[in-house]
Amino acid sequence: MSEYDKVRSGRLLLKGEKPSSHKKRKRKKEGRDKQERSTQDDDVGKHGGWWKVKRFEEITGSIGLEFGNQTYVKALDNGLFTLGAPHSEGEGPSPEEILTAFRINDSKIALKSGYGKYLCVGKDGVVTGRSDAVGAMEQWEPVFQEGKMALLGCNGCFMSVAQDDDSVVAVSKVAREDEMVQVRSMATADNEKSVDVPSEEQGSLAEVEVNYVRKFQKFQDKKLRINKNDHSELERAKESGTLHEALLDRRSKMKADRYCK
Repeated sequence: MSEYDKVRSGRLLLKGEKPSSHKKRKRKKEGRDKQERSTQDDDVGKHGGWWKVKRFEEITGSIGLEFGNQTYVKALDNGLFTLGAPHSEGEGPSPEEILTAFRINDSKIALKSGYGKYLCVGKDGVVTGRSDAVGAMEQWEPVFQEGKMALLGCNGCFMSVAQDDDSVVAVSKVAREDEMVQVRSMATADNEKSVDVPSEEQGSLAEVEVNYVRKFQKFQDKKLRINKNDHSELERAKESGTLHEALLDRRSKMKADRYCK
């Protein structure tokens, strides 16, 4: 082999030009994306499979309104709302904390409680659920900014929870920290669904694990026992085709599966 052949070929490098760092940037981006997915999966697992909505288009169907950490807006049988009791990790909202969201137009939604009534804001700023139909007073506008969200009512004020009695109100025209709310959903985006994939395996790996724990749990109290270890082992198992075995192993460590010894 000649000396010419021994020269390693590559992109033309001009004098004074530094070698390209494209691959390094690509690796950093992949690392950030993987870390972000892992963080999102952990968050979904802690909330019983309910994921955080980030876009207006995702606010539809069954949702929960989370103020603070794992505490949700709860409907009362008298048409009022309050902040429910804190949930443990792995639990989603209770039935009375689940609302149904409907899109009115490209910027506003309507919310219906489990009692079949629509949420609106009264003259005193108190949020109630006593309306049988959607009018101007029953419309809410989700406002997104810098990764956070607030719900703007028909009176120009944002939804929040009163500090003194935990009632749900809309009295502030400024969206401060107390007005920040997380909308959580169990829906799977249509473009993520596949007829070839079982319903239990649709969604993120955290959602898949929650689905299988819920399907095979043996405890009568219905509380989910979710393995808190990192989901990276599930990613490797999925790539190697041993996802079901890995899920079973994680459930067995939590003694959560009725088929585990």
